[in-house]
Amino acid sequence: MSVNMGINPKNCKLTVNETESQFEFEIGGKTAAIEFAIDGQKIYLTHTEVPSEFQGKGIASELVKQTLTHIKQQNLTVLPLCSFVASYIDNHPEWHSLLSEGYQM
Repeated sequence: MSVNMGINPKNCKLTVNETESQFEFEIGGKTAAIEFAIDGQKIYLTHTEVPSEFQGKGIASELVKQTLTHIKQQNLTVLPLCSFVASYIDNHPEWHSLLSEGYQM
């Protein structure tokens, strides 16, 4: 049986690791994460990483979605420097309002 059988991304719970400056999902003892940097009311999402055994399962997309939900609740604006996050936002217009003014997709 594969270790990633039964993983439902929607069941993953977002945690904010301030020490490591990343949003995280803990999955099967491994960490999927989006690295960030904050400058005032702007948050830069710089890198997304999912353990190889969980790639292609929707984990990264759900991680981005939950991260953006958290950012919206914090009233921050997003600068998606990570290509995966930028692509996700580009394909989900409901998140365009979070983009920093003047940011071009």
